Amino acid sequence: MHAQPLLIQALVYLAAGVVSVPIAKRLGLGSVLGYLIAGLVVGPLAHVVGEQGDVMKFAEFGVVILLFLIGLEVRPTTLWEMRASIFGLGLAQLLASAAVVGAVALMLGADWRVAVASGLILAMSSTAIVLQNLEEKGLRQGPVGQAAFGVLLFQDLAVIPLFALLPLLAEGGAVGGGTAAPATVLDALPAWARILATLAAVAGVVIGGRYLTRPMFRFIAAARLREIFTASALLLVVAVAALMELVGLSPALGAFLAGVVLAESEFRRELETDIEPFRGLLLGLFFITVGASLNVGLVMAKPVLVIALTVGLMVMKAVAMWIVGLVFRHGRRDAATVAVSLAQGGEFAFVLITFVVGAHVMNREEAALATAVVALSMALTPLAFALYERFVLNRAASRDEPERLPFDDGAPDAIVAGFGRFGQIATRLLMANDFKVVLLDSSIEQIDLIRRFGWPVHYGDASRLDLLRAAGADKAKILMVAIDDKDKAIEMVKAATEYFPNLTILARAFDRRHAYELMSAGADELERETFESALAFGKKSLLRLGLSDRRAAKAVSLFREHDRALFKRLAPVYGQEENYIMAVRDSRDTMQKLLSAERRRGAAEEEGEADADRIEARAAAHEA
Repeated sequence: MHAQPLLIQALVYLAAGVVSVPIAKRLGLGSVLGYLIAGLVVGPLAHVVGEQGDVMKFAEFGVVILLFLIGLEVRPTTLWEMRASIFGLGLAQLLASAAVVGAVALMLGADWRVAVASGLILAMSSTAIVLQNLEEKGLRQGPVGQAAFGVLLFQDLAVIPLFALLPLLAEGGAVGGGTAAPATVLDALPAWARILATLAAVAGVVIGGRYLTRPMFRFIAAARLREIFTASALLLVVAVAALMELVGLSPALGAFLAGVVLAESEFRRELETDIEPFRGLLLGLFFITVGASLNVGLVMAKPVLVIALTVGLMVMKAVAMWIVGLVFRHGRRDAATVAVSLAQGGEFAFVLITFVVGAHVMNREEAALATAVVALSMALTPLAFALYERFVLNRAASRDEPERLPFDDGAPDAIVAGFGRFGQIATRLLMANDFKVVLLDSSIEQIDLIRRFGWPVHYGDASRLDLLRAAGADKAKILMVAIDDKDKAIEMVKAATEYFPNLTILARAFDRRHAYELMSAGADELERETFESALAFGKKSLLRLGLSDRRAAKAVSLFREHDRALFKRLAPVYGQEENYIMAVRDSRDTMQKLLSAERRRGAAEEEGEADADRIEARAAAHEA
């Protein structure tokens, strides 16, 4: 009897998503807003579906899968490199947002306990909405995506201490009722035992992911049954999520940790491919349930109050995050983009609001108002970002985009990203030898100029996976990264290395440091843009100073060989500033000695050749 209503709910949700999302995408609103509108229509407006409780719990698993897939893209070394974004930017955002929201709540007459709880809860942002939105805009792999992800990851970590802190805000510091603590099997244990159990669970995920999953997946892969491998991947995610929930941690955080542990596994791509369809489907269902859970009755009863609080929350969080971004030395535009992305309430807010009601920190009326504000802010975020993108983010590119050229059928030999002064020369060399080349560039001015000379340059950001895929990256032999943006070049090399293992990547480096960064990102071949031209310039100088062509060419060749050998030898100490500087100074002295010895040897050889010539000339004269 209970299966039929759930089946009908699934039918309604799927139909609503299939109808609304394409319409929203066509209108330029994005898929997230399409799902939210669909949920709003089938839920509180049309009352086609009933309570979303069971469906919401199932749909929240989409967030767990999302974090697992993100973890697969983040190697442990990358996570360590992001520590400033996670523990610096993330902590600053949480404190700044909580302080601003709490202060405004106090000004509006709220009790200080409610103000503190509201500030901490509403400082959270929606992982699912933010990452999906940035993914659609092609921003998740760059500095904006890294900063936003660092903040979101810290928020997930912060949920754990919040469960311990928020009950202390109850009057008298006492926790009343039976619902004031997360219901886990460890609740009856003393505090030290709960901490040990939590650490043991995390250690189990790390150790098991590193040493047990690989033999398991090898055994399953040997059976050559795709559906069993997919089931095993889902089993892994569900098991980790269940273990984390058992000890009172965030299931999404546990899934992310499992993904990080498996990021260097040979099965990473297979896991990613198998689980990806479930992520999209469950996230869509999650967004629909968020839209369906909006309390339209409360909004209609107090429209001015709810809308004012929602817009106020989004503005306060955006301003706080923007200031924090500037303090952490992000550019104005990047800081603003991150701020707009994180301006909404988050999924954990629903859990924490219910939690503080049980702890007698908030009453039910305050909780209902906070829940409505969070849900409405989540629904408005895609629209707010679309407006920001249109009127702020793209204002610098106010000129009309170039005409989109269709990509030719067939597999290209090479894809050239960046058709400026550097990329043009390399491209002409390839095309002169009858290789098929696809040209990509993101500069409107450059494309307008180059197309006048007959070059079929395609417009777009070549770091976007969809553009690379459309250009034929999965069939091409090489990718030549010749763009003049350092960070974008590293981002592009990382993405191409991850998703197109067939490509040999040749990258243009600005200098030695940039070359090391590109090499660590996965580039196969590197060329510093001024290195060879500087050597040619130096050779001409040597010729003008009186060296013979042979000696000048020998000096240039020796310098090139020594420098390239030095580049490889110093790679392990790059990033260790003092060791790197000392190694460079030692190698410079070595190079000076080698060049001096070569100069003396060359001079002696030329002198010997001159003497031989003089002897031969005298002999010829004597014979004459």
